[in-house]
Amino acid sequence: MLQSRIALCVPSGVFSRPLDGIHFAPQLDDGEQMAEFDPIKKRLIAKLVYYGPALSGKTTNLMRLHDVLDPHNCGDFMAFETKGDRTLFFDFLPLLIKGADGLMAKIKLYTVPGQVAHDATRKAVLSRADGVVFIADSQVNQAVSNFESFDNLEKNAGRVGLDFSTIPLVIQFNKRDLDDIVSEEEIRSRWEPTELPLVFGSALHGKGVRQTFVLALKEVFRSLDRRFNLSTQFGLSEELFLSVVPEDAGSSVAKHLQ
Repeated sequence: MLQSRIALCVPSGVFSRPLDGIHFAPQLDDGEQMAEFDPIKKRLIAKLVYYGPALSGKTTNLMRLHDVLDPHNCGDFMAFETKGDRTLFFDFLPLLIKGADGLMAKIKLYTVPGQVAHDATRKAVLSRADGVVFIADSQVNQAVSNFESFDNLEKNAGRVGLDFSTIPLVIQFNKRDLDDIVSEEEIRSRWEPTELPLVFGSALHGKGVRQTFVLALKEVFRSLDRRFNLSTQFGLSEELFLSVVPEDAGSSVAKHLQ
């Protein structure tokens, strides 16, 4: 199943050339998947990374989330822009959750720069991630970019010590509001065999943003719970972990986050 993930990014007949122009830094030895967890101080810090090609909607997803999250549980949104892409280094959005037994959990959300030239930065941001959201661009003419970016994600995961076959991973095909896009039927036929969570969205209009984030949080929590027994020993249930995402039906913005 792992070997089939890469090929699924590209519609038939679109990808006709080998990868080129991608340069990787030497392998790192200290990037294993591991949340910062201190059971004595009852502190947990998890990291969720939004990955994908340039201008696919990674930053837009985080911006829309920031619009609806409780400001008391959410830090400032920081973005570094550059001429070639929305994000040069990363977007950083920390969220706070408190368990019934006093465990304080912080979730750090990042995006990576999509341009090929910033591969070293992508790898640094991906290091020690507890989960990944891959934002693909639904436009037909971006299929090759999706392929290269997903291939880059797999390679960089290995280089920073992440197990790509087990790390929580959610796929979002963004920009469904545009005209020249790959059909849902074709995308599903290629991705459903991987059994990865798959979302169709339009981040600019808020559609699919909340669903993607909730699916990612579920996958991350279940992974952390298996490792640290969060629900049984520290009173941090999946429901409480997901409570950081509001259900405010009265908010005009939140109505779009479905």
